[in-house]
Amino acid sequence: MKIGKRKISITDIMIYIIFILLAIACIYPMLVVLGVSFTDESAISEYGFKVIPKAFSLDAYKYIIASKATILRAYGVTIFVTVVGTIISTFVVALYAYPLSRKDFKYRRIFTFIAFFTMLFSGGTVAGYMVTTGVLHLKNSIWVLILPYVMNAWHVIVMRSFYSMSIPTAIIEAAQIDGANEYQIYFKIVLHLSLPGLATIGLFATLTYWNDWWLPLLYITEPSKYNLQYLLQSMISNIQNLTENSAQMGGANLLANIPKEGARMALCIIATAPILFVYPFFQKYFIQGLTVGSVKE
Repeated sequence: MKIGKRKISITDIMIYIIFILLAIACIYPMLVVLGVSFTDESAISEYGFKVIPKAFSLDAYKYIIASKATILRAYGVTIFVTVVGTIISTFVVALYAYPLSRKDFKYRRIFTFIAFFTMLFSGGTVAGYMVTTGVLHLKNSIWVLILPYVMNAWHVIVMRSFYSMSIPTAIIEAAQIDGANEYQIYFKIVLHLSLPGLATIGLFATLTYWNDWWLPLLYITEPSKYNLQYLLQSMISNIQNLTENSAQMGGANLLANIPKEGARMALCIIATAPILFVYPFFQKYFIQGLTVGSVKE
């Protein structure tokens, strides 16, 4: 089989079919979630989850919008934490990884071991909580949602590999001969050649901060500082509690007006939609950053 000037083999066709099936497997659940979020609660109970709503309804979104001030505040916290955290984390990781990629750095083995050791062993939740609240006094601070994720050892390893594979030693040596110091070499040369790697770890950091609900659970007790994920998790828990305790509360009529399943799915859409729009902007550099070093010419 030929398409234009290129001959398509049976192997190529099988690969295309496999990837199409994988794409469907990834997209279909999201379409189900979207469809259920616009489905009337009674239709969900009768027909189950469907991509195309049997009975269209905006009740789930109306229920969520009823507390729009709280959700918008949580969005603001999440956006601030994600943007600031991603910038700081990417900058710190890139700075730490660069010396590790230089063979002329005397202590690179020691600092590589320090980073790698943290991937195998950690102080644990209790020790982290004691340091964060007792030593650093960050409880109920917006920075407690940022600083614990600034350094990531795996991101350092990825970035170090990118530097080693993509930054020619000859460029650094030529800059040194021309009289450039290490800061000039890094910020004027290396950094400009590292956009794919920076975009890769930047996307990883963005996903980490955006999806985080663990740090607010541990360190935040003021509702005004809840991020989006923790707020939505709390709303889902509240809906679940109302469902389980409806008999004791005598709230059958109240529950009838709460789109339980629809609200859960609508909350998922609200939480994931923004990050879906961000990914295409990273995709070009993201793929290049992940595949660096995989093919050698």
